[in-house]
Amino acid sequence: MIGKISGVLEEKNTHQALINVNGLSYEVEVPITTSFEMPEAGNKVQLYTHFVVREDAQLLYGFIKKQDREMFRVLIRVNGVGPKLGVAILSGLDSTSLARCVQDDDVTTLVKLPGIGKKTAERLLIELRDKVKLLLMPESEVGSTKELSFASVAVSIEDEAESALIALGYKPQAATKSIKSCKKEGQSLEDLIKAALKNMM
Repeated sequence: MIGKISGVLEEKNTHQALINVNGLSYEVEVPITTSFEMPEAGNKVQLYTHFVVREDAQLLYGFIKKQDREMFRVLIRVNGVGPKLGVAILSGLDSTSLARCVQDDDVTTLVKLPGIGKKTAERLLIELRDKVKLLLMPESEVGSTKELSFASVAVSIEDEAESALIALGYKPQAATKSIKSCKKEGQSLEDLIKAALKNMM
C-alpha cells in the first residue's frame, strides 16, 4: 500500500493534485481542506495517502494531515460510506471539526453535508464515538492559510467555486445561488468556497 507520497506539485484544483515523484506523476484525489493547505504548483509537497483498488479503477487519496487520513480510513469502514463520500465529508469538515460533531452528538451539522442523511449521520456518530479520541491529538488552533492563486484564465473564481460545490454533491442551482450571495470584491477562491459552504450549512 502507498502510505505517503512526496514530490513536486505540478497541478492542483479543489479535488485533485498531480504530484511528480522522480519523473513519475501521480494523480491524487484530495478533499478541499487539503487542497487549501497545499502549496502553489512548482513547490514540494507531502501527502499521507490511502490506496483504493476497484475493478474499474485504482485511486490514490491524499491528505496533508495524518489525522485526516486516519479519519478517512475510519469513515470508509462505516456502512454506507465509501471513499467518495468520505472525501466529501472531510471537504466540509476537517477531522477536528468532525470529531467535535461526534463528541457533541451534532446530527444537525452532519446532515447538512451532501450525501449524508439522518440515518447515516446517526450511524457515523455511533461508530466514530469511541475512535475520535484515539485519532485526534492536541493541535494549535487553525493555523494560517495560504491564499490560492489558480493559473486558469478561462475559469473564473466563481466558476471554480461552483464546480467545487457541485463535486461535493450540492445541486448546481443551490451552488450558484450560494456563490453569488457570498461573492465579494478581491475575495480569494478559498475564502469564497468557505463562505459558500458556511452559507449552505
